[in-house]
Order: sequence, then structure tokens, then C-alpha cells
Amino acid sequence: MKALLPLALFVVIGGFLYMGLDRDPRLVPSPLIDKPAPEFDLPELYASEGAAARFAPAQMQGKVWLFNIWGTWCAACRVEHPLLVDLANQGIVDIVGLNYKDDQATAKQWLKELGNPYVAVPVDTEGRVGIDWGFYGAPETFVVDKAGIVRLKHIGPVTPDVLQNTILPMVAELREDT
Repeated sequence: MKALLPLALFVVIGGFLYMGLDRDPRLVPSPLIDKPAPEFDLPELYASEGAAARFAPAQMQGKVWLFNIWGTWCAACRVEHPLLVDLANQGIVDIVGLNYKDDQATAKQWLKELGNPYVAVPVDTEGRVGIDWGFYGAPETFVVDKAGIVRLKHIGPVTPDVLQNTILPMVAELREDT
């Protein structure tokens, strides 16, 4: 009987691992969905260049917006960045870019070279705000409604498919809601 216990334990653990193979890792459920966006008040990356000195989500009240967590150290962030720049140029939705655990001079240079799609760039040097938002790894993008309620969390780079089939339809729907 004692010899079968390790085998039984191995089978149970193996079964759980096997069940996880067919799950999309980008579909990690977020406890924030349909709840108020976590509050924060952080310094703004461009504060010394005429932007507001600080940013808080309350500043976006009454708007549907995207909250994108990024860093210059993140290769996938570089992949999605041209799509975000194009989206910002279209003026469809405001994007707030949380610069996560990054060097500010490097972040400014990165945005200067690649374009800045963000209406605000709060700086989370310690990573506490990212943790409050349930951050797993950059990039991550959230859709927040006019009342400040988180409606969607997308893990990984935003792709044209995700943008066209998930994010933009939700933004359009939330804009119509009163």
C-alpha cells in the first residue's frame, strides 16, 4: 500500500498538469474584472516637461480608456508598440502607459524613438501599482470604463486580431453605455 501512494500522487499531479495544456495562458482570470480600478497616485514621466506632475486614474473619470503596463526592458512591449502608436494616432481611445520598474531616461528615449501613444505615463519604479492591478508580466493591457470599472485584462502584446476582435468592440460598447 505504501508503494502505491507515491504512484497515486504522481498520477493526480500529472492529471492536473495535463488538463492545463489546453488552456490559453493569456486568459488568466482577473479578480479586477467588473470591479473599480485600483487607485494610485504616481509621478508622471514627463512632469518636468510641462505635463501634469502626477497621475491618478480619477483623472480619466468619464472616459473609456486603456491601461497598458510596459517597460523598455520588455521585448514584447516593443512588438506591440507600433500598434499602440497607430491606435493613438486614430484617436479612438486614450491610452495610459504605466512605465513599470524602468529607468526614466531610458523610457523617455524609447518613447522619443518609437513614438508616444500615451496620454499619460505614470512611473511605477517600485512595482507596487503593478501588483495592485494583478500584473503578471509586461505587457498587459486593461480596458477601463467611464465609471472606472475594469472590464477586460489582456496578458501579452496586443495584436491586430486582439485589438479588432476584442478590445475595440468592447471600447465601442462601453462608449455607448451611459
